[in-house]
Amino acid sequence: MAPSASPSPGLAVTAPVHQARVRVLHPGQGLPPAGAKPGPVDAHNVVPVWAASGKLEYSAKTFRSKMNKVLDEYLVDFPEFAEVVPWDRDQPKDIDWDTLIDTVCSQAEDVPEIDWCEPGEAAAMEALLGTKDGFLTERIKSYDSDRNYPTKPTALSGLSPYLHFGHISAQRCALEAKKRRHLSPKSVDAFLEELIIRRELADNFCYYQPHYDSVAGAWEWARKTLKDHAADKREHIYTREQLENAKTADPLWNASQLEMVHNGKMHGFMRMYWAKKILEWTSGPEEALSIAIYLNDKYHIDGRDPNGYVGCMWSICGLHDQGWKERPVFGKIRYMNYAGCKRKFNVDAYISYVKRLVAQPKKRKPEESLNSAAKYSKSEKD
Repeated sequence: MAPSASPSPGLAVTAPVHQARVRVLHPGQGLPPAGAKPGPVDAHNVVPVWAASGKLEYSAKTFRSKMNKVLDEYLVDFPEFAEVVPWDRDQPKDIDWDTLIDTVCSQAEDVPEIDWCEPGEAAAMEALLGTKDGFLTERIKSYDSDRNYPTKPTALSGLSPYLHFGHISAQRCALEAKKRRHLSPKSVDAFLEELIIRRELADNFCYYQPHYDSVAGAWEWARKTLKDHAADKREHIYTREQLENAKTADPLWNASQLEMVHNGKMHGFMRMYWAKKILEWTSGPEEALSIAIYLNDKYHIDGRDPNGYVGCMWSICGLHDQGWKERPVFGKIRYMNYAGCKRKFNVDAYISYVKRLVAQPKKRKPEESLNSAAKYSKSEKD
C-alpha cells in the first residue's frame, strides 16, 4: 500500500505495519521510463486503503458506508494480460536460503510445526474452491450460523494464512463468493463483511495510526479508563512465560493458548477471550498488550498482520468498540468471562478438541527444515 502521493516520481510500495512500512522505487531502479506515469498500488485490499477513507475511522459503522459507496468501482474481475514482457533489467541479488532458514528456525525452534496448511496458490484455491473441502463449495452454508462457535472450527473459512502471505487475494475470494451468493445469501454476506469491511477496517487503523500496537493508539476514553483501573487488584498475576506455557488456573484459556501454539491458529471467538484474560492477569494494559502481540506474532500463522494487531487492540483497548458498564481492571472495556463462554458453547468439548490437537504435532527439527530448504532451493535452480 502507499499514500495518495509519493514523495517523488516513482512507485511507493508499503504495508500498514512497521515490518514493511514504506519503500519507494524511483525510475532507474527497474521501473518503466519516466513517461510511463507510475503511481501507488494497494494489492492487499479490494479498495485501496486511501480510497476507502482519508482518515482514521472510529468504527465499522462509520467505515462501512464509505466502503459501500466505492466498492463496486473496485470489486471487478482481474484483467487478462496478452503476454508477459521478458525482464531485461538488473537481476535481484541471490538469497542465502541456508542462513535465512537457519535464523528463522533458531528463533522459533520451540514452535510446533503444523501440517494442515499447505502453502502456495494452488493450495489456496483448493481451500477456497476445492471439491473435497473447499470453503465456498462445501462449507459456506454453516458460516453465518456456526462461525462463532469454537467447537465448530470447520465453519470458518481457513483462508487467513493464504491472505496474509499473498497466496490468494481478498479480491479473488470476494468475486468467487459473489458468484455463489444465491446458494447461501446470509453466509456469503457475513463472509464478505469479514473479508472486506472488517479486514480493511483493520488496515485503515494500522495505516493511519502509527501507534497501532500500543495503548497510545487507543481512543482517549479507552486510555483514560484503562489508566483509572491500572492499579486495581488482580485475582491472578501471570508472567509471560507462564502464559506462553498455558500455566494458568483457567482450563479454557489454557486450551485456547495451546490451540494457537499447536495448531498455528486459534478460533476467532477464543482470540477475544484469550486477549481479555491477559489484560485481567497482568500488571497493566501496556504489559497485557505487549504479551498478547508477542504471542500472537510468534505462534499464529496469520500473525504480524493488521487483523491480529486490531484484534488485540479491540480486546484490550476497546478499539472499534464502545464503552460498557464499568468494572474492576477492565474499566469500561468490554468484559468476557468463563461463565459467558459456558453459556455460549460446550467448553468441555472445546478443551477435549484441543487436547487431541496437542497430541498430534511434533516439535520442529531445524536440521529437517534446512534439508527441506536445500532441496527446494536445488529444485528452483533446476
